[in-house]
Amino acid sequence: MSTQVNPKAGKSTQSWDFATIKKMRWFFIALIVIAGVINYLDRSTLSIGNSTIAEELSLTTVQMGLLLSAFSWPYALANLPAGYLIDKFGVKKMFLAAAVGWSIVAVGTAFANTFLALYIGRVLLGVAESPFFAAGLKASQMWFAKRERSLPVSIVNTGSQIGNALAPPLLTFLLLGFGWRWMFAIVGVAGLIIAAVWWFTYRDPRPEEDALIHNEVDDDLVVETESGVEKASWFSLLAQPNTWFMIIGAFGIFYTVWVYLTWLPRYLEESRGFSLAQTGWVAALPFMCGIVGVLLGGVVSKKLIDAGIKAVTARKIPIVVGAILAAAAVAPVAYIENTTLNILLLCVGYFAAQIPIGCIWTLASDIAEPHQVASLGAIQNFGGFLGAAVAPVATGYILNATGHFNWVFIVAGLLLLVGAFSYGVLVRDRRVK
Repeated sequence: MSTQVNPKAGKSTQSWDFATIKKMRWFFIALIVIAGVINYLDRSTLSIGNSTIAEELSLTTVQMGLLLSAFSWPYALANLPAGYLIDKFGVKKMFLAAAVGWSIVAVGTAFANTFLALYIGRVLLGVAESPFFAAGLKASQMWFAKRERSLPVSIVNTGSQIGNALAPPLLTFLLLGFGWRWMFAIVGVAGLIIAAVWWFTYRDPRPEEDALIHNEVDDDLVVETESGVEKASWFSLLAQPNTWFMIIGAFGIFYTVWVYLTWLPRYLEESRGFSLAQTGWVAALPFMCGIVGVLLGGVVSKKLIDAGIKAVTARKIPIVVGAILAAAAVAPVAYIENTTLNILLLCVGYFAAQIPIGCIWTLASDIAEPHQVASLGAIQNFGGFLGAAVAPVATGYILNATGHFNWVFIVAGLLLLVGAFSYGVLVRDRRVK
């Protein structure tokens, strides 16, 4: 990397510039993580208030299953245009629109009095939150070189896990202390605060900063600075086999994650006999383990790259190993009578299911062209949230048909294996060398 010289000062500014970049980009990552925490608190409000809301509004198990999936269907579909819009209009504007949108919807849902009103609120929340993770991926791609990107992307994804871990005790406290309506409203106001901070602080890298981040040996800079190269369209991604295999793989892994997110509190209350207050703390344990899982996936991936393993392979190894380990832990959960061992398996299952998450997002940035990173990441997330949408509805029907959670966990384990196979065997680096 060549040394930059400040023409006015007449001295080298390279080290000062890059030191400033490091501070700035980690501040932005921290801001995205905080937004992710609030984002997932918003998503978790309905599952935490599951039994209370169902009792107050006289909702059946099937209706609750439909409500718990109402977020995921529109979220999955809205991911398709969201990634394209981020690539087109930029991270700052789309992130702001998402944060303001989901916060207003959260506050509005506090006034819902019917199944239909709650359903509409969850649909709108799904649409509003759809740009979030693709925006985080795009920001990481712009502020970090490929060789170092897996760690910030994984850290961004810890925001969701911190939110999941905080949600049971924090939202249960708000639920018991203020009621479920104030629980929705308070989380919504927090989102508006983070949106304001984002608007007044975030910016994309300047050209000279981009040159320092993506030096002359970084693949991203080479691609982005080539002149006369026609950029592939968004639709070209749908013609690539990897896109569809990533959709299938994400479906299998996200399905299980959302069984936890939507039905774990009720499982602990009804099948394990915990009180509502106890559930708030016990349900947090798997999600705390998930924080470690996401970070571990990013660290392992980076170490594999540092050891000379190709980027795509370095992402796939944590994805596959994590999904297989999660399947082995999750499938027998409902058959374990000992409560301590049962909770331990739930923790191991969620920990392992989170190992792939950061690597899944980083894989999109390795496979896609720079101008399509957010688009491919969002399309992959579309597949994941098809699984997220199916999970609560399928769980509701399984419970209605069988009266127990046995098949809920068996199906989750099988789909984790589908995800491992799709990423491990079918997704490959098909770029022309």
